[in-house]
Amino acid sequence: MTGRADPGRGTRETAGRGLSVDDVAPPLIAGFGLALVAWLTLGLLTGNLPLPGGSNGGNGPIAGRTPAPSNVVVVPPAPFEVEGQIVYVKAGNVWIQSGRSARQLTSTGRASMPSFSPDGRWVYYVETVDEIGRHRPSAGDRLRRYAMTVPNVMRTRTDGTGEPERIATGRYRSGGELWFYWLRQPVLSPDGRTLAVLSDGPSPTRTNVVVQFIDVETKAMTNPRLPQNAPLGHQDPAWRPDGRSLLFVRNGRDGARGTPSIMRYNPATKAVSALTGPGYLSPSWSRNLQYVAATRTDGFGTDVVILDARTGAELLRLTRDDRSWAPVWSPRGDAIAYLHMEAGIVDLKLVKLEGTGPAWTVGETIDLTELSGLDGGSRPYWFVPPENLPPLPTAAPPSPPAGSAGAPASTAP
Repeated sequence: MTGRADPGRGTRETAGRGLSVDDVAPPLIAGFGLALVAWLTLGLLTGNLPLPGGSNGGNGPIAGRTPAPSNVVVVPPAPFEVEGQIVYVKAGNVWIQSGRSARQLTSTGRASMPSFSPDGRWVYYVETVDEIGRHRPSAGDRLRRYAMTVPNVMRTRTDGTGEPERIATGRYRSGGELWFYWLRQPVLSPDGRTLAVLSDGPSPTRTNVVVQFIDVETKAMTNPRLPQNAPLGHQDPAWRPDGRSLLFVRNGRDGARGTPSIMRYNPATKAVSALTGPGYLSPSWSRNLQYVAATRTDGFGTDVVILDARTGAELLRLTRDDRSWAPVWSPRGDAIAYLHMEAGIVDLKLVKLEGTGPAWTVGETIDLTELSGLDGGSRPYWFVPPENLPPLPTAAPPSPPAGSAGAPASTAP
């Protein structure tokens, strides 16, 4: 649930990035850009995602229910242990949950959007810094100073050793200008060579926030120019576990309402096809490549569903509360974790899958955190070492059930 409606060109380019410190006191505007982009993302583009303090579905704050302190994640004493590690964000810091406990991995209060490296040794994430930039609001105008929030792609070891490393920066210089471009939702390819990000770099006045690729070794950024509904761009890149394709969300809107669709890109052939029609986002692949968990959005809110990975057909609705989103598959394939909001507080839940896909039934729902106030704009990721997982079955991918909804079948792998 990230991304943003691009401010456009000319004088509109300053919208959502920072305000002039020549006109407004800096303490009032630091971080304004990220606040605006987050609002656009969670409201316009995703449809009807519940927001803390909002009125969606009677989801406003309730007396006596307040989140834990910023340095505490509450893991309830339930009879369930997280196998491997789940990563998420609370109060601008990256946390890792494993077994029946959670530990804080970063401490700057400026982190968001974490994901695991394929080997589980690293967490990649975005960290922001406040700076004073110089920018011309329009051609021929004088340079003006702006308070801006610059994103950097970072990585840190999951075991907490060593110092975080910067992989890429959104800081941008051109002539006398010092500006920035967005870097969001970094996800490393299965071969560890290519970082998929959302960016309007390297020249932020010439593109929208779209899927781009960063070569980990050379740091070169490449724009594959995937189809978009300008100026809304893309969000939610998700590599297929074998690296043969990338799912992403093409943002759209119908009036004031978001209409996101999940798309599929083949890096080898450059082919792009639609996996779903409007109303789906935040895809997460199953380990066996046969299914995709996703967020379904409608006029009432958001829920978690499972889709056929070939056709986009909706196979199973896992939640029906209008306040659940950002699913991630258990590497074993027998459960899905997701974010959920109750009383204005975001927590992590898990739902078990009973039986064998696609004929699952919805099993027990378990609270993985309680009253913890997680970051609703940073989706969780789950890693289990391959040696701890059972062999994958060799059965053929399932066909969608008769009469199920979804996009037409695509021949793209």
